[in-house]
Amino acid sequence: MTGCSSLRYTAGSHCLSTPCWRISSKKSCCRLCFGCVPCDGRVENGLEGSGYGSWGPRHQCLPVLGCHHGRAADKMPSAGHLQAPALRVRSSQVSAGRPREREALAAVPLFQPQNLREDQVLSLEGRPGDLTCKSQRLMLQVGLIHPASPGCYHLLPYTVRAMEKLVRVVDQEMQAIGGQKVNMPSLSPAELWRATSRWDSMGKELLRLRDRHGKEYCLGPTHEEAITALVASQKTLSYKQLPVLLYQVTRKFRDEPRPRFGLLRGREFYMKDMYTFDSSPEAARRTYSLVCDAYGSLFDRLGLQCLQVQADVGSIGGTMSHEFQLPVDVGEDRLALCPRCSFSANVETLDLAQTNCPACQGPLTETKGIEVGHTFYLGTKYSSIFNAQFTNVHGKASLAEMGCYGLGVTRILAAAIEVLSAEDCIRWPGLLAPYQVCLIPPKKGSKEEAAAELTGHLYDHITEAVPQLRGEVLLDDRTHLTIGNRLKDADKLGYPFVIIAGKRALDEPAHFEVRCQNTGEVVFLTKRESWNY
Repeated sequence: MTGCSSLRYTAGSHCLSTPCWRISSKKSCCRLCFGCVPCDGRVENGLEGSGYGSWGPRHQCLPVLGCHHGRAADKMPSAGHLQAPALRVRSSQVSAGRPREREALAAVPLFQPQNLREDQVLSLEGRPGDLTCKSQRLMLQVGLIHPASPGCYHLLPYTVRAMEKLVRVVDQEMQAIGGQKVNMPSLSPAELWRATSRWDSMGKELLRLRDRHGKEYCLGPTHEEAITALVASQKTLSYKQLPVLLYQVTRKFRDEPRPRFGLLRGREFYMKDMYTFDSSPEAARRTYSLVCDAYGSLFDRLGLQCLQVQADVGSIGGTMSHEFQLPVDVGEDRLALCPRCSFSANVETLDLAQTNCPACQGPLTETKGIEVGHTFYLGTKYSSIFNAQFTNVHGKASLAEMGCYGLGVTRILAAAIEVLSAEDCIRWPGLLAPYQVCLIPPKKGSKEEAAAELTGHLYDHITEAVPQLRGEVLLDDRTHLTIGNRLKDADKLGYPFVIIAGKRALDEPAHFEVRCQNTGEVVFLTKRESWNY
């Protein structure tokens, strides 16, 4: 054992000047890492809730299991608490002995279709050989997603938990810079899109439909028209109220000609889209930089090494655009990078014959990437069409300067799995693992069965000693399976920590086998030592 931090901050205590995640021990990533998150303890249930609502102090200490591919989990605050699933099992079903007030989160009642022991999984996109994307294959195999139709997937309970955590991190970052969460209809009237000429220019990518009265709509792939029309309807907007930053996390739709790679390129997906309104071009550019910095902070917290690259404005328009790209071989975008300076761009923005950096004239290198975020400075392209105005300092009407900013929520999940996982097992960003700890009791009828009661006591001990892990510890009560089989399943599902009640649980005092899945470290610890780990 290389040494595990035993820093013990009290939940709700306040940092002084340095955020906790910058002073946590770096001896080993296998420990409880403490991070600061803005949280008042309230959680909305569901992807389209309002996030954290009215936050408490900015620096509030909450522990989170921070094991992340061998790297110390500094700068990775907790994503917040999650409510426990409705399906639970009472402690009496797990072990005999003293009654426990708390019910254990158990594996058996969870709806989790799995093909964990199948070598190949068939998707609706085609034959097993078509599953060339690691994240798609793994997510299908362990039951995170299930195909519904080409480009559309059922998101199953583990994935929804991870998504809710990701949305909460997004809420934290967006609201920290003044973002206000809204929710706009997926159905968008055709007249809004015709006003900007995008009804025709978007072509077949728009999923269009008519209602019974013959009125035309599209299922929105983005909401520039709708949000600008909303702001334009507010006739009393003053410069004192600007900037206004409105965002949502909702389903989006795009009629992809050839959906592929699972959640990386589908017809239906979750996206965070923010729209900003400023009083001047200078103010709009400051807001643009602010949102880009928030994106950088988000990806840092997730442990994803994203590149901010120069990009084309495409059908959305505007005068400036950047993509946030996650470098990976399966990526569909080609990126040009300069080793000498910070220049980076999508190659579609460069001259085909250009081989030198336009900033320093050094040689450019090329790599592939997955686009997980996109930002646009729109100027008055949309505000001029819908007459989105505000009253300026001189009392006169002026057009708002706009920006729009997207994050592919389901794409970030899949891209993270693509980058972090091994070929046969999923690895999550520390903040997004559906459950942080998996407890494996002995097999029923085995010599170690007497230790089953100790597993239940350990569950109570962990959730009482570390309240932030309530709802994050799963008891794998499939005791008809051997410990070895359940350990293989736990490895594939990617729980950051697995605690096993094996032969040494019968020792005096009892020792439990504790595994950090991301580093492969294995130690034997007593009940008290386990929660300090």
